[in-house]
Amino acid sequence: MKQGSVLAMFLSLLVFGSALSVVYSKHLNRKLFVELGQLEQAHDELQVEWGRLQLEHSTWASHDRIRQLARSRLQLHTPSADSIVLVKP
Repeated sequence: MKQGSVLAMFLSLLVFGSALSVVYSKHLNRKLFVELGQLEQAHDELQVEWGRLQLEHSTWASHDRIRQLARSRLQLHTPSADSIVLVKP
């Protein structure tokens, strides 16, 4: 009988340990799921910011803006047709 009670105690401890591991894994799963949600939200915000930066870059690098800056800051102008010289090799 003594051996049966030791076996029952051992099996009870195994069941209790198994229950604790299920609770811990469930907690860890929820914690990681919350972290995943936060990371996905941060990813979405970075994607929006990236889109804004691409739009701003295309605005700053537009041909009309560069042409306007060349005229106003560098006093460059489009040469007239008679002042263009073609050099052939």
